[in-house]
Amino acid sequence: MHTTHNDQLTTGPQEIILAEPRGFCAGVDRAIEIVERALEKFGSPIYVRHEIVHNSHVVADLKARGAIFIESLEDVPPDSTLVFSAHGVPKSVEMEAAKRGFRVFDATCPLVTKVHVEVAKLHKEGYEFIMIGHKGHPEVEGTMGQLESGIHLVEDVADVARLNPSQTTKLAVVTQTTLSVDDAREISKAIEAKFPQVRRPKQQDICYATQNRQDAVKVLSSNVDVVVVVGSPTSSNSNRLRDVASNLGAISYMVDDASELKEEWFTGKPKIGLTAGASAPDILVQQVIAKLREYGAVSVRKLDGIQETLKFPLPKGLKT
Repeated sequence: MHTTHNDQLTTGPQEIILAEPRGFCAGVDRAIEIVERALEKFGSPIYVRHEIVHNSHVVADLKARGAIFIESLEDVPPDSTLVFSAHGVPKSVEMEAAKRGFRVFDATCPLVTKVHVEVAKLHKEGYEFIMIGHKGHPEVEGTMGQLESGIHLVEDVADVARLNPSQTTKLAVVTQTTLSVDDAREISKAIEAKFPQVRRPKQQDICYATQNRQDAVKVLSSNVDVVVVVGSPTSSNSNRLRDVASNLGAISYMVDDASELKEEWFTGKPKIGLTAGASAPDILVQQVIAKLREYGAVSVRKLDGIQETLKFPLPKGLKT
């Protein structure tokens, strides 16, 4: 059949290009495994404070197996087994859980715990803190809740201008682990300009997985006509992947799963870039690939990227 120029403009996707790395990180893997092992060992129900990771499919799957997700410890019956989510919890929650006598497994990502440890150490030395992060995000609430006071949250450069700590000789910066690397850099510069003596983290708090996925999406964005990010709306790191692609001028969408794809997004866009946030299971990526094949995509290839091998150990009492 002879195709006219117009027909070619209306073709759908031809090639799917996968970002590398994408999907689960070591902290998410560990957190999910903690809930699964607790269910195996102690039976259901296992109570989990907050969504274990920010993915609606992971949460639904664990609910079906007997996990009960709660926000308040008042909703946990006596003698229960309780898991803290990967995002970490304020000290007050830890203390309340201990007081109520629950059997507790802490699924806080070790890279978040590292930030908590740094806050405790510098607080003893008399430091106040500036935290770069998103207000209301559970990781931010957990880190800020390590101290009774003395942590000031900034979400953007304008917040830095309004900052008025009680002293400026001992100020340290800490960061939510799942931010946009570029945004955090800009805010850090503003903080350093205003408070030249501010202490920066020795290694940045933004975690390896967030950094790697953002770097991969930058490479991906320049190679494709449209970027699809698999991730739930509550997932900070997934939202940032879409932001990174958009900021580079790529047309980008975020979907919780394949059912949210729209065929018209891909009209006249032969190269589709695909990635997934650190809390999105690979099966969701495979389902998106299957749907894009229905729309006409014929090939899938992976971009070269960092191979992640990090594994975090499980807490005592859950190791096999």
